[in-house]
Formats: sequence, C-alpha cells, structure tokens
Amino acid sequence: MVKVSTFISMLHDNAEFQKRNSAFLSAIEKELGQSLVFTDIEDYEADLKLIFVCSGGSEGFFLSDFDKLQAPYLILTSGSDNSLAASLEIMTYLNARNLKGEILHGSAKYIAKRIKELMAIPEKLDVVAHDVHRITKTSIDLGGKYGIVGKPSDWLIASVPEYEKVKNLLGTELVDIGLEELVSDYEKQPNEALVKDGLDFGSADKMVRSVVELNDVHELDGIALRCFDLLDRVHTTGCLALATLNSAGMIGSCEGDIMSLLSMAVVRKITDQPSFQANPSRLDPDANTLVLAHCTIPFDMLRSFSYDTHFESGIGVAVKGELQETDVTIFRMSSDLKSYYVAEGRIVQNLSDRDLCRTQIKVELDDCHNIAELLSSPCGNHHIVFYGRHRKEIMEFLSC
Repeated sequence: MVKVSTFISMLHDNAEFQKRNSAFLSAIEKELGQSLVFTDIEDYEADLKLIFVCSGGSEGFFLSDFDKLQAPYLILTSGSDNSLAASLEIMTYLNARNLKGEILHGSAKYIAKRIKELMAIPEKLDVVAHDVHRITKTSIDLGGKYGIVGKPSDWLIASVPEYEKVKNLLGTELVDIGLEELVSDYEKQPNEALVKDGLDFGSADKMVRSVVELNDVHELDGIALRCFDLLDRVHTTGCLALATLNSAGMIGSCEGDIMSLLSMAVVRKITDQPSFQANPSRLDPDANTLVLAHCTIPFDMLRSFSYDTHFESGIGVAVKGELQETDVTIFRMSSDLKSYYVAEGRIVQNLSDRDLCRTQIKVELDDCHNIAELLSSPCGNHHIVFYGRHRKEIMEFLSC
C-alpha cells in the first residue's frame, strides 16, 4: 500500500488546481496498477509513504509539521503551480541536515516505476553524491548595500544566510527595512485610477514609485521584497516594481529571497547584465530540459511583453515576457555560502501555460548531469537566468 500526505498553499487551492492534481495522481495510479491512499501526515503504516508537495508556498507547512515526518523523505511533485520549486527548497533543507530524501518528479510512467523500485527494495533510495561547485575563495569582491524589505517569505526555509557571513565573504551589507515603511509611502502616493484590460495599473504604478523611492532614500543598490504580504496589505503586487527596478540597473528580488538577490548581484558584477529570478517548474531528464517561470522579469531582457495578473493571486500587474531563444547561464548560490549551482544551455521555447507564473521559458541544458545535480543537491528554489555562456566566469569569481 502506498500512502500519500499533502502540503499545499491556500493561494493555490481552487477548482482548476484540484483538477490538475487529480489528473496527475490518476495517471500515476494507472501506471502503478493500484490506488494511492491519502492519509494523515503522521501515518506511516504503509509499504511506502509519499509527501505530495502540491504547490509553491508549501515549504512553511512542511517545516511546521516536520517533527511528524520520518525518513526517507519521498517528495512527490507534479511540476505545476510551482510545486517543483517548493520541493527543491525542501530538499535543500533536508540536505543541509544530512537527511535522506528524494524528489519524485517526471512522467507518470517514471514516477510509478520509481515507486515500485522503492517498494520492492526500500533501501534502494539512491542518494547520489553529485559533484557540486564549491565556493572556495575566502574573500570575494562583490560589495554593495541591499535592503531586505519585510524579511524573507516564510516558505524560504533554506535560503536565509547569516548577514555577518555575507559581509565577511562578499563585502556586502544587508539592511533590514520594515515593510511598513514601504506601505506607508505607498499610501501617501496620489491615487491614479487606471484600469486597462481589467488590470489595475494605478496601484501597480504607485508601487513602482514607492519601491524606487525606498531604494533611493536608503541609498541602496537594490532590495529583496517580501512581496506576497502586499496582497492583503494594499491589494497589489511588486511584480511591475521589481521589473522596473531591475531594468534601471538596480537589483530587485521577490519573496524576500536574499540568495536570489546576491546571486543576481554576482551576475551584474561579472557581466553587467540584468537577470531573471525564476522558479524551476518542470524538468524532463530524458530530453534534458528545464522549464523556468516567474511573474516579474527585467524589461530589457525581453524581445516583447504583455501584462497579466499575478499568477497565484489573480491580482496586480505581472509581466508576461518573451525572451530571446539563445544561449543562457543558470546560477544560484547556497545560503551557507559554501556551494553554488551553475549550468549552461539554450532557451528553446517561450511557453504560455496557465498553471505556471506568467513569464515562462524552456531551456535545453548542455550537460545531462545538470538536472541530476539540481534534483539531488539543490541550492534552493529560485534560480537566476541570464544571457550568454558565463559558467567559466562564475567559477573564476567564486572559486580559487
């Protein structure tokens, strides 16, 4: 008997979401030849127990119920609704504690095959030690001063570095700024009712002005914004504001993700380019492809763009952009500042799936080991995409 417990963010829980998950699980059951039994988190009376991470934002729920779970941690993910990105954050958390786990992701056929293998021989949980890139320099000339506005989002359970380590290694100053300061400035901005195609550009433009002003007042090189809290506070998002900030030569990361901020700063330092903070959303080991998506991206990375609502909430103004189908580098540093992920590939397609964030790309990676490394030894959920082949430069900047 295979039992399943779920973790889900309430922002995703709707009829279409339930329909997608039902189809995903039914396909696995068909390949498996038996039903999956849903159960309480603490129930391990089964041949195999799976943890179904249904959506982004589930990481905090995983952490709050962590003491009810048992190793090995078998994380099932569909690849829609940012579930893979959440699973990568959880796996990063587990790896940091040397706990045994595996992400089950791919086609229904692959997942069912892997479940059967694990049921037959539970000890067959493969923890493959892939070579990870190590940060070996003791001093790195990154510099800069960045504001952490409202602290990192609760689901970033493996992405918050120690400020002192950041200062000592990178020479970078991180400054905490209360979200209230941003909200207060936003509420003082003049109201300009501007609705176009059903989108509230008036509120979005107010947030652009407030974010830029906050950055200027504190004399920052950029910010990490706890943007999801804005949904309830002012009923808009930071998507347009962060796109604008990044296009102006500053750096802005969403969800208060400090490691995305610092990774983007490395990219800017090395290449003087803007970069795209994105969720790894789906991957195909057979085709060696990775789909990445998010609701904000610098305008100067795009050959064309349109606007849509923020994916998870359906409000605000998000950026749906098309990128050049050309060579890219994918990069992220770990929160302990000991390792990093870097891979090269090529954008092969811009996508328009309704179950992912608005800007979406499919990247074909050069090396088949890149996906295996991503699943077994991730550095967190968001990864940074930028144009060109810069793997060698990243390695030279971070490693002796």
